[in-house]
Amino acid sequence: MKMRKLAYLAAIALAFGVLAGLPSAAQALTFGDQFDLGNYTPPEPASPDQEEGYINTLLPLSPGVHVIGTRTYTRTTASCGSCPAAVFNSKQEKPFVNNGDDTTNVDLGTGGFTYLIGKYDGPNGGSEVWNVQGLTGIVTIPLFGLAGQNFGLSHWSLFGPGGNGVPDGGTTVMLLGAALGALGMARRFLKR
Repeated sequence: MKMRKLAYLAAIALAFGVLAGLPSAAQALTFGDQFDLGNYTPPEPASPDQEEGYINTLLPLSPGVHVIGTRTYTRTTASCGSCPAAVFNSKQEKPFVNNGDDTTNVDLGTGGFTYLIGKYDGPNGGSEVWNVQGLTGIVTIPLFGLAGQNFGLSHWSLFGPGGNGVPDGGTTVMLLGAALGALGMARRFLKR
């Protein structure tokens, strides 16, 4: 009898441990938060190479507003550590799913990305740059906004040597299978 209880407790502990490894709620990125490195206007043209250049121009600037050529860069006080150079990785165009609170999801997968750009309202708005170093899984970004305006999100881009933005479904399925297996073992021992 003692052995059954011990196996049951071990199975429950394993199930909780596995479930704790599953993804948690999405991290919200907003304008002016600790991840917000700043923005630039106008955001056009917006090819991946040009967006890399805009980020790499913004990063070393001191906090405040800077006009460089025809572009205005606004750098926040948020840190990006050593601020490695931006390297384009992936891009998502419209349509975006509204989470019901005027945010949309960006999947960082297992991480490894450095920067996330949200480009707002095509040629009329601007682009916001967030530092996503160390973040994994789903983050949310605003569908509307930028500098007190109500500009709509036209696309987002990820930069850095991370994955391809596709969720790591294999790990999630493995963890879920292990949890269900542990619960099945616990049920088997309880029926004896």
